[in-house]
Amino acid sequence: MSTKEEVLAKLKTCIEELDEDLGTEAAKEAVELGLDPIEAISKGLGAGMQTQSDLFDEGEVFVPQLVVAADIFENAVGIITADLSEEAKSATSMGKVLICTVESDIHDIGKNIVKTMLSASGFEVIDLGRDVSSAEVVAKAEELKVDIIAGAALMTTTMPAQRDIINLLKEDGVRDQYKCMFGGAPVSPEWVKSIGADAYAENAAEAIDQAKRLMAELRA
Repeated sequence: MSTKEEVLAKLKTCIEELDEDLGTEAAKEAVELGLDPIEAISKGLGAGMQTQSDLFDEGEVFVPQLVVAADIFENAVGIITADLSEEAKSATSMGKVLICTVESDIHDIGKNIVKTMLSASGFEVIDLGRDVSSAEVVAKAEELKVDIIAGAALMTTTMPAQRDIINLLKEDGVRDQYKCMFGGAPVSPEWVKSIGADAYAENAAEAIDQAKRLMAELRA
């Protein structure tokens, strides 16, 4: 039987080399070895996704490869967590993120990349799609008890919808229950700060880093 270090290395490699068969094999070995699911996901699969994220930022890999990597990641996680209780499965999640393109904005390519990368990094991601009303965003956040609300605006005319989400949370008296992260081509750190949001993400890699930081704050 493989050692813990060998299994973690295989989990990392299966993502880096987009090897689904290796991912399945390594995930089964992790279960047989009794490897801690959180460690298997973060130090094995997550490390591989970090490599893919870095390569994406450098222009060495593209969206299709990220999609394949995410599929391999999710398949392996499914095997690793198959016998866990729902409570235990929740503990393996990096956090729950509600993501959308804001009201009146139909652009979603960037949002989809962020969604894929967050999911592949261990976050549970609920995607509401594009042109989602601020009221629906807040209602779904409360219904699904998410940790982070992420909204993309790709036009200057739709940026105010990000502010509307913040204001609706305040009106409902639940602003402190969520971390809000916004991005999009016309969005800036200054804008995000001015509307009282918690984080700005310029790209998918930064979204992952910011989401991890926000979850650390929530769990502190």
